[in-house]
Order: sequence, then structure tokens, then C-alpha cells
Amino acid sequence: MFNRSKPKPHRIDTLIGAGTRIIGDVQFAGGFHVDGHVKGNVDAPADSGATLSVSDSGVVEGSVAVPNVILNGTVKGDILAHERVELGATARVTGNVYYALIEMEMGAEITGKLIHEPRRGGKAEPEIKPAPGQTAADSAG
Repeated sequence: MFNRSKPKPHRIDTLIGAGTRIIGDVQFAGGFHVDGHVKGNVDAPADSGATLSVSDSGVVEGSVAVPNVILNGTVKGDILAHERVELGATARVTGNVYYALIEMEMGAEITGKLIHEPRRGGKAEPEIKPAPGQTAADSAG
């Protein structure tokens, strides 16, 4: 019924070990794995295919804007996953999660909103139509 094939393993170019604490924003490309603590925003170019993975013991205190997110630890801030977000059973998010595709295991916790944002890969943006009884000007702002 469901395709349960194992996801392809992602490569890790940068590793923040369990005993390491980074204070400041991080910009990366490729694969970035956090076992430690990052206090700052984590960012990768939207079209880079980069992946942030956070282990059970990993913590990010700041916003995350990365194409792919694999979360088993904690993020205290908004997540913008341009392509895909996977929330494991031990994932904890305090903030909103903006996603194109999402996979969420039972036990994952989100204190915030789940907001679907379709991929922008050359496809036209969906037309926003006013609710019944409204004019286009009413729904614009």
C-alpha cells in the first residue's frame, strides 16, 4: 500500500559533534549534521539540494532555511524546507514549519503551524481566489 523503500543516505560534509556549541549563524552547502548545539540561524541556498540533519541530541536555536531537513532533535525557531522535511519520532519544533513535502513520524511534536508552500520549480503559482462573499480587494490584505 505504501512505498516503504529506504530513503537514500545523505552525505555529510560538515559535522557538529555532541560536545560542540556554535554561537552564530551558519551558512552551508552539501550535508550538515548537528549532534551538538547551534545558537543562530542555519541557511543554505534554496536551489542547492543541501540537507540539514539534526540527531536526537542535536539542538538548533534559530531559524532554519534549507532545501531538505531531517530532524530527530530540537529546533527552536521556524523551519523553511524548500523541498522536503522529515520529522522523526523524537523531533521537537517550537516554531512554524514551512514545507513543500513533509514526512512525520508518530511522536514528533510541533508547537507552531504547518504551512504548505508548493515548490517553485518553474510551475506557476496557484491563483488565490477570494472566499465566497469577498471581493479580490478584501482578500488581498
